[in-house]
Amino acid sequence: MNLPDYHFIAAPLWLVTVLHLLTLTLHFFAMNILFGGAAITLWSSARNRWGGTQAVDFSRLFPVATAATVTLGVAPLLFLQLVYPRQVYAAAIVSGWFWLFVPAAVIVAYYAFYRASFSGQRTGRVNHVMLALAAAGLIYVSLVYSSVFSMAEQPALVRSLYAKNQSGWVWNPAVGAYALRWLHMLAGAMTVGGFFVGMMGQDNPKVAATGKAAFAGGMGVAAAAGIAYLVSLMPYLEAFMRSPAITVLAAAILLSLASLQFYLRKNFWVSGLALFLSVFGMVYVRHVVRLLRLGNAFNPASWRIAPQWSPFLLFLVCFVAMLAVLAWMLWLFFRPKGEAA
Repeated sequence: MNLPDYHFIAAPLWLVTVLHLLTLTLHFFAMNILFGGAAITLWSSARNRWGGTQAVDFSRLFPVATAATVTLGVAPLLFLQLVYPRQVYAAAIVSGWFWLFVPAAVIVAYYAFYRASFSGQRTGRVNHVMLALAAAGLIYVSLVYSSVFSMAEQPALVRSLYAKNQSGWVWNPAVGAYALRWLHMLAGAMTVGGFFVGMMGQDNPKVAATGKAAFAGGMGVAAAAGIAYLVSLMPYLEAFMRSPAITVLAAAILLSLASLQFYLRKNFWVSGLALFLSVFGMVYVRHVVRLLRLGNAFNPASWRIAPQWSPFLLFLVCFVAMLAVLAWMLWLFFRPKGEAA
C-alpha cells in the first residue's frame, strides 16, 4: 500500500507567502496592542499617573484583545507549518516541554486578564497582580517562540542538540541569534501599545502624554535594537543588501516616522495605517532573513506545487468575512458616542 504523498504545497508559493505575511502582521499588531497596552496600563496605574478610572477602562479591553490575538495567530502558524514543517517540528521537539507550556501560559494570561477586568469593575481599581501575571505569561510565550523559531533556522544546531539530549528540556543556546530580535519586537509592542493608549485616551491629557512617550520611546529602542540585530547578521549582510528587503526596510522605517508625525497631529487613522504597513514591512524583512539563514539547508522553492483550490477558497472567504466583521466591530466601538446603538 502506498502512503499518501504530503510533500507538496497546495497553492503557489507566492500566495502562501503573501497570506503568511499578512496574517502574521495582523497577529503581531493585535499582540502589540495587547502586551504594550497592558504593560503601559500596569506601569501607569502602579505609579498612579492617570487618576480616575482610565486604567480600569483599559483593563476591560484586554480579554477581548487576547481573544483577537490568539485567533489571528492560528493562520500564520499554519502557513509556517505548511512551508517549513520539518524545521519547525524538529526545533519544537528539541524544546518540547517549553513548547507544550505555551498553551498553559496563554490560558493563565487569559484568565488573569479576565480577573483583572472583573476586579476593576467591582472595586474601581486595577488589579496589578493579575495584570503582571498576564504580562509574564505573554513574555514567556514570546521568548519560547523566539527561541524555537530561531532554532528552526539552524538545522545543524537542531541536529547537534537533539543528538546530545532528547529530554525536551533543551533551550536554544544560540541566544545571540534571537535576543536582539526579541528585544526589537518587545520595543515594537511598546510603540504600538503607546499608539493604542494615546488614541483611546486622547481626551485625558495625562493618558495622551503617556501614550506619546511610549510611542516615541518604544520606537527609539526598537530602532536601536533593530540596527544592532542587523549588524549581528554580518555573515548574511551582503546578500541582504542585494535583496529587495533593504528597500522594504527603508520604507518601513519611513512609515514608522510618518506614523509618529500623524499621531502627534492626532490623525489617528492615518497614523495607525502607516504603523500597520510598517509592521508588515518588518515582517517581510524577517521573512527574508529566515531564507538567508537557512541558506542551502532548505529552499522553499524546492517544494512541488499541487494546487488544491477549494481549501484556499474556503479560507479566503472566511478570512475576508472575518476582516469585515472586525472592521464593523471597530466602527461600532469608535463611532461617536451619541449615535444610536
